Amino acid sequence: MGKIDGFLLYDRELPSKLDVEKRLKDYKEFIQKPSDQQLNCQSARCMDCGVPFCQNGCPLGNLIPEFNEAVYKKQWQKAYQILISTNNFPEFTGRICPAPCESACVLGINDKAVTIEEIEKNIVEMAFEQGFAKPRLPKLKTDKKVAVVGSGPAGLAAAYQLNQMGYMTTVFERDPEIGGLLRFGIPDFKLDKNIVERRVQWMKEEGIEFCTGINVGVNYAVEELNRNFDAIVLATGSTVPKDLVIPNRDAKGIYFAMDFLKQSNKKVSGIPFEEEEINTKGKKVVVIGGGDTGSDCIGTSNRQGAEVVYQIYYKPMQPTERDETMPWPSYPALLQITSSHEEGCDRMWSVNSKEFVKDENGTLKGIRLVEAEWTKDSDEGKWNLYTEKPASEFVLECDIIFIALGYTHVEHKGLVEALDIHLDPKGNLIGNNKEYKTNQDKIFTCGDARKGQSLVVWAIAEGRQCAEKINEFFKNKS
Repeated sequence: MGKIDGFLLYDRELPSKLDVEKRLKDYKEFIQKPSDQQLNCQSARCMDCGVPFCQNGCPLGNLIPEFNEAVYKKQWQKAYQILISTNNFPEFTGRICPAPCESACVLGINDKAVTIEEIEKNIVEMAFEQGFAKPRLPKLKTDKKVAVVGSGPAGLAAAYQLNQMGYMTTVFERDPEIGGLLRFGIPDFKLDKNIVERRVQWMKEEGIEFCTGINVGVNYAVEELNRNFDAIVLATGSTVPKDLVIPNRDAKGIYFAMDFLKQSNKKVSGIPFEEEEINTKGKKVVVIGGGDTGSDCIGTSNRQGAEVVYQIYYKPMQPTERDETMPWPSYPALLQITSSHEEGCDRMWSVNSKEFVKDENGTLKGIRLVEAEWTKDSDEGKWNLYTEKPASEFVLECDIIFIALGYTHVEHKGLVEALDIHLDPKGNLIGNNKEYKTNQDKIFTCGDARKGQSLVVWAIAEGRQCAEKINEFFKNKS
């Protein structure tokens, strides 16, 4: 334990941010670097609990008290080694993870949790700055070849682990750049793409082969994949978006959120695209959906110069503090106020979408909404009894609508159908929870493709565990 009474002496403190006016001028990250003293004080708040619930709350099982103690003692290299023993990409999770570890922090019972995520990010960035973070070349090489289809966090984690185990690993990505969601789904102001490219370059130096612009099952035959590789990992993500099927869905000006974010990321990086340009400059924008993807649409719309941005959500506003329905250390469903909300957004709760409104030319003019009245289930205390408030319909004028309601399952057409992979009732790939193997002998799956839409930290954990099962698979074959 770094400092016995640290949690009594220091309050939770996060780094400062650039003013909204300044950060809306570009897509750069705007979280300011904390001082060494600030990190020292924040890590001192860790109580080194006898039972570290934070570690249990983290899908990766990060050794949080251990790296907090090392930071407190300014043993940065030791902190880095502890961190990467469980987490392949702390530079990603330290920026975009919703930090379930902090929700499970014991200090959070009656105080504010330790700033675990911020400490994690600064450990790895300090390692890069001081030069003790270096590519790790595999100590041995086998003649076994593994293909990883998909280069999101799950695919990259699986590829990293397999390469370190000595397997010749090739990653296939249909997009022009490596990273999947990390590269094209998350805006630069949350995750600068230089951070992603830095890691990809390292993985190349470590021996991993990356093939971009390859859509397996379309411009690369499935038969060739099966013939050339001894094992295959399907880490293609959950990419089929949930739609909002109400009247006038065909109106011009309605887009899925990820189509907008992907195109914006390409524009910021100077990558050409062929589809219609989506530009919110001077437009009234409505974002339907209350999650991180919707929040990213808000931040991106404001940077493009939207006149006004609304975010609508059909359920009531979440509480700001835990209640009896979300006891510690469970992950609480609390009101999220993101940096994008701070930058400008009119949020509306308990409104349900009834109809898209379009003009005679088929162009979107607004959305018809109705106020919802909710009551809580008496047994579980959840908002799940819904009725429409009489005479409460109204039209919200807008020019563009982004549907950010999440994702249904992995894409089935093409690769999955060609490989004859079985699906679960939700449409995800069946990969036995213990073995990560599909119904095909040498084909494994991990991440959102197997689990369904989830967190980046879960994707990394899935990739690591899948790699372990492939290693066992090869050992059993020998």
